[in-house]
Parts: sequence; structure tokens; C-alpha cells
Amino acid sequence: MRTAADARAFKEINEEWIHAYFTLEPADSHLLDNPESEIVAKGGQVLIARDGAEIVGCGAVVPEGHGVYEISKMGVPPRHRGRGIGRLVLEAAIEYARAQGATTLYLESNSRLANAVHLYESVGFEHVPPGSLRDSPYARADVFMKFDLSD
Repeated sequence: MRTAADARAFKEINEEWIHAYFTLEPADSHLLDNPESEIVAKGGQVLIARDGAEIVGCGAVVPEGHGVYEISKMGVPPRHRGRGIGRLVLEAAIEYARAQGATTLYLESNSRLANAVHLYESVGFEHVPPGSLRDSPYARADVFMKFDLSD
């Protein structure tokens, strides 16, 4: 995330998919309204995927401490889905976390987002029981996954 336009796109892309499937929750709004202070200033990153000048996807890597990072707020606008953009963003997020010294990645999702869950599984994320990583701030979260980087 380099500009205010990137921050707006991060918010808009995520609000679009959240509203399409769920209800925007307070934790969503807090993170999406404050990506600089809640992600970047804490050592994380908001990744923006571009096709030329057009923003076509995004995702965040959020440090949680002790080598643990959350993969959060990944999204690709509907008109750009099916092009492998989500995979590219996820792979970039994993590499960013690895470069920061991460030992564990985790994420929370929802079973209604089957394509996203399949993507996470395909790169090596494994399902874990609810609450084994942290207490979720999201009522919609029913899929919990982690990826071990310490090997």
C-alpha cells in the first residue's frame, strides 16, 4: 500500500465481498478504516495487485507477535476472479511474512467462501480447531487455518 488510493481500494474491494456474503462487522470496519495504523505501522503490509494501472486484488499481512502473522482481508473484485490473482496475492503475502521472520501464519474464513478455502488448502494451510490460534473477532468465522513457516 503506497497511496491513499491504495487504501481506498483495499477498503472498497473488501467491503464489496463482505456485503455480498455477510454483514460488515466492527472488526472489519476498524481494520479497513485504519490500514496504516493497524497494519503497516505495526510491521505488516497491505498488498495491492495491479493489472497495469488498475487495482485487481488485495490482501493484508498483519503481525500478531511472537512470529505469528495473520493473512487477512484478501479480495478480488468479481470481474477479475478466475485469473489467479488471489493465488498471486496469497503467495506474495506468504513471502512477505517469511521475509519478516514469521514462523506461523493463520487465517479465519467462512465455509461459504469455498473457492477461497480451497486456495488456502492448495498452498498448504491446514484446518485447526476454533480458538486454537486466537479468539476470533468475527461472528462469521467458521474456518480456521494455519501455515507453519518454521520448517
